[in-house]
Amino acid sequence: MSAKFDLPVAPEEARIVVAMSGGVDSSVVAVLAAQTGAEVIGVTMQLYDHGEAVQRSGSCCAGQDIYDAKTVCDRLGIAHYVLDYETRFRDGVIEQFADEYARGRTPIPCTQCNQGVKFVDLIGFARDLGATCLATGHYVRRVEREGRVELWKGRDPRRDQSYFLYGTTAEQLDFLRFPLGDLPKPEVRRLAEEAGLEVAAKPDSQDICFVPDGDYASLVKRLRPETAAPGDIVHVDGSVLGRHQGVVHYTIGQRRGLEVGGQAEPLYVVGIEPGERIVRVGPRRALAVAAASVEDVNWLAEDQREVEAKVRSLAQPVAAQWDGRRVTFGAPEYGVAPGQSAVFYDGERLLGGGTIVATQAAEMAA
Repeated sequence: MSAKFDLPVAPEEARIVVAMSGGVDSSVVAVLAAQTGAEVIGVTMQLYDHGEAVQRSGSCCAGQDIYDAKTVCDRLGIAHYVLDYETRFRDGVIEQFADEYARGRTPIPCTQCNQGVKFVDLIGFARDLGATCLATGHYVRRVEREGRVELWKGRDPRRDQSYFLYGTTAEQLDFLRFPLGDLPKPEVRRLAEEAGLEVAAKPDSQDICFVPDGDYASLVKRLRPETAAPGDIVHVDGSVLGRHQGVVHYTIGQRRGLEVGGQAEPLYVVGIEPGERIVRVGPRRALAVAAASVEDVNWLAEDQREVEAKVRSLAQPVAAQWDGRRVTFGAPEYGVAPGQSAVFYDGERLLGGGTIVATQAAEMAA
């Protein structure tokens, strides 16, 4: 498979804006864009104040990443802009991330970022520049079929990022291009090496970009101190099993770190009640969910009730029924938590998705 842009005009008449994070993926997109013969402009978002950003390594849109993006643009001979989105990112992503944990929910900040600064603001900036399209390094496919534009999973299932892009609107999709969607990661690194890019062997970012060390609890406690208040660990049968040091340390489905020994069977977090500072636990069967209510839905397809639903980024899609507000699973699904995204597919095609706001236990539905 090869990368392609599907430009609506001749390359010599096109202007491609490339969202550049400083990593190998977006850098290769810039290379591919330049090879079309179109005018290319690289754009990098600065999401932290300069003094803080310089200290962050291995995180998206940090000081080193901005430098790497500029180095690639200089090598390609294309313009490079750095946009100060620190305030927008803090208010629209980081603060909401902390708010969600304070509500006992499990947020996915990547979806919020994609639906905000990465697409809304970047697309607006690209349009202001008179761009033909905005290209990104996401591993998804943009498919034009039967007079409409669809969003499909990335060809390589190990790299597919469609789960995080369910909020992309039809209007945005018309303007976006994802040239890496058909490529496996080794091929992308090979292209980077061929182009002589210093980022060819740069490691992928593994953690939430604004928590590069993975210690999200410390961030949330600093922003929402009430989440560190101690409280009770309560069994689903009502018995108090012990104490915890703050609801911020727990998510639905968690088994480790409960420190409540002497139980007849393994216990999992099955509920978080921040107002009462209660972490509710129970056996694995108490995690089984029959259905979930979903809000803030973005739908890219025609009406469809029979879907495949994915409720975690690393989970496999499962057969489900969708009625526009509620997803009912064909078999009990485990570890479903309010705040997560429910994303719907028809095979390779992404249909849409939204935020889980409530779940119905399978035991209650039986």
